[in-house]
Amino acid sequence: MISQLKAAATRPEAKVPAIQMEAPAARVNFADALKGALDSVASAQQTSADLGKRFTMGDDSVSLSDVMVASQKAGIQFQATVQVRNKLVSSYHEIMNMQV
Repeated sequence: MISQLKAAATRPEAKVPAIQMEAPAARVNFADALKGALDSVASAQQTSADLGKRFTMGDDSVSLSDVMVASQKAGIQFQATVQVRNKLVSSYHEIMNMQV
């Protein structure tokens, strides 16, 4: 049996199976990612404020449901941003308090 395995391994058609590897993920600059997230939150808040103002002025193309959905989206994005900020500050304090 061992001789059969050796013979199979030395045959020219015996190839090592190719390992399929995924392409490496693109590097993301933390500062750019953070700025993009903050810009997204600011944009959502601006959109919410604009829709609210247009609805208050009596624009018929804006419905109350659109205003409420935009307001909720902006609120959720802001709350998520605050939570990320809190985690970053907490991590910073934890790192600064580490003994060297």
